[in-house]
Amino acid sequence: MVDTKFIWGLGRRKSSVARVRIHSGAGAFLVNGRPLDEYFRTLQGQVRAAAPLQATERAGAYDVICNVRGGGPTGQADAVRMGLSRALKSADPGLEGVLREQSLLTRDSRMKERKKYGRRGARRGFQFSKR
Repeated sequence: MVDTKFIWGLGRRKSSVARVRIHSGAGAFLVNGRPLDEYFRTLQGQVRAAAPLQATERAGAYDVICNVRGGGPTGQADAVRMGLSRALKSADPGLEGVLREQSLLTRDSRMKERKKYGRRGARRGFQFSKR
């Protein structure tokens, strides 16, 4: 087995967590053991997940291996994007300016608001009935 040096990045979005490893290679992109276009069926998910590679023009330079869990497709794609951005920044600190310029290193902190007692959801009350 060839000893390869991996560079790690961790990304989070909503309730999704992505652990991303990159190493120099031919440009393979695997998410949970499947190719990018097979895992993220929509074009939007594919573009969002691979955005850091496009922004830094490193699309064919690295092999990307991601493990994602939790949340839905949008949160997972954004978590992969964040983890990939962090890994690219670790691999080449000179890319930080480009990544930060396109807000790829900023964590989106919006989370689902918890349900409160006396309410039907986080904010909506129960339906009022006069009779």
